[in-house]
This record gives sequence, structure tokens and C-alpha cells, in this order.
Amino acid sequence: MPRLTESPTVVTLGAIGAVFALQQVVGLILPQTLVFGMSRPVAQPWTLVTSVYAHGGPSHLLSNAVALAVLGFLLERETTSLRYHTFFVLTGTIAGLAEVYAARLLGPVVPWMVGQVNVLGASGAIFAFLGYLLASNRLTETVVGGVSLSPRAQLALGGLCAAAITIATANPGVALIAHFTGLLLGFLAGRAHLLRPGTALDGPEPTNP
Repeated sequence: MPRLTESPTVVTLGAIGAVFALQQVVGLILPQTLVFGMSRPVAQPWTLVTSVYAHGGPSHLLSNAVALAVLGFLLERETTSLRYHTFFVLTGTIAGLAEVYAARLLGPVVPWMVGQVNVLGASGAIFAFLGYLLASNRLTETVVGGVSLSPRAQLALGGLCAAAITIATANPGVALIAHFTGLLLGFLAGRAHLLRPGTALDGPEPTNP
């Protein structure tokens, strides 16, 4: 039986917990958002990564950890650790950047949106996991595979699905743009099966936990 440390989901959960503990220590000296959060302009380049693993509080951490555990254990069966971690960081970073810069553009014209935000949390990456699983499962392959759609039509369909799920799961104070971006990235990656193993870069084939 594979060890728990071989599971990329367990490793990611451990990293999130370790970063949260570090946040509490750093928070005694400096504001956590200043050190770990992503804001505009991105003056501290490390926040492109730390913002994906850091969280705003225990409830934020717990909700994301539960969602990551449910989706991550499913996703890791289809890919390698390298692809898993790369996908997690890249989609989380892009989703955070989308939230930060969308706030700049929409803040002056949308009453409920502020122009300057500070992004913390793994939800963008977690929504990308959800989008990938929804787009790459056998049922979706059966339904969508029998319909001839242009790349532009597939992008529009993915955008509509991402928007619908984002609205359905919206709560006050959440990063809706980041969630939408993560979902859309996940849908597109799932349709392309980007996380399927098979390249020399991936290393050994994945094993089921």
C-alpha cells in the first residue's frame, strides 16, 4: 500500500497547514496579508505562490481543506505528482491574478466590488480541480464527445458552466472572479486531458492511494 506521503493531496494539505502555522507566527510581527497575500501591484513575487497556500482564518482553511481532500484524492488517481502540484500552483496563481486585476477594472463601476483586494486561499486551484473532474469524466466524454463543437463554442460552453457554478456557490466575501477563472481553466484542461501521464517529465506512473 502506498505511503500517505506519496499522495500529492496529503502533501498539499500538509503544506497548507504548515503555511497557516507560519502565518500565525509572522502575524505577531507583520500583517499576514502583507507577507503572504497577493495584491496589486505584485511587488513581492513570492506571493504568487504563498497566496495559494495561505488562508484568512481557521474556517477558511477548514473549508478549503475539506474540498481539497474530496477533489484531490479523485484527481490524483488520473495524474502524476508533478502534474498535480504544477496544476495546483499555476491555476491558483492565475485565478488570484484574475481576481486582483478584475477588481482594478471593475471596482470603479461595480458597486459591490472594491478596487483593491488582497487574495489568500486555495479556492481558485480547488475550483480548477472541480472543473477538470467535471470536464474529463466518462459521462461528459460520452455526452460532449458525440457533439461536434468548435474550439470557440467549447470555450463559450465552458464559460457558461463556470459562471453558473460560480453563482450557485457564491457567498459574501468570496473571490468570485478567482472561482470563475479556476473553474474555466479546469474545464479547458479537462477537455484537453492535460493531466494525463505519459511524458518523460512526469516520472513514474501514478498509483492509487
